[in-house]
Amino acid sequence: MKASSTILGIVGAAAAGALLGVLFAPDKGSNTRKKIKDKSKDYGDNIKTKFDGIVSTITSNGKDIIEEGKAKFNQVKDDFNTVKDEAKTVKSNY
Repeated sequence: MKASSTILGIVGAAAAGALLGVLFAPDKGSNTRKKIKDKSKDYGDNIKTKFDGIVSTITSNGKDIIEEGKAKFNQVKDDFNTVKDEAKTVKSNY
């Protein structure tokens, strides 16, 4: 989570810097507005791509954790059944 916050902070700072650079550039207002619009779309697409990647990673890791948990649960269940069967055998011998 910390890395994603850092990445978003860096992207946000870069966007703010680009916006300030465009605002203070000597150009016509209509050209400046078009540049801002284009840059905003580019940064929005970039952030969406990064966000989708983060969500994909979280989803993938979550599925892996669930599968690992199920495997461990099944192993414990099998071990319990083995011990239970051994206990029944010992009990029947007495």
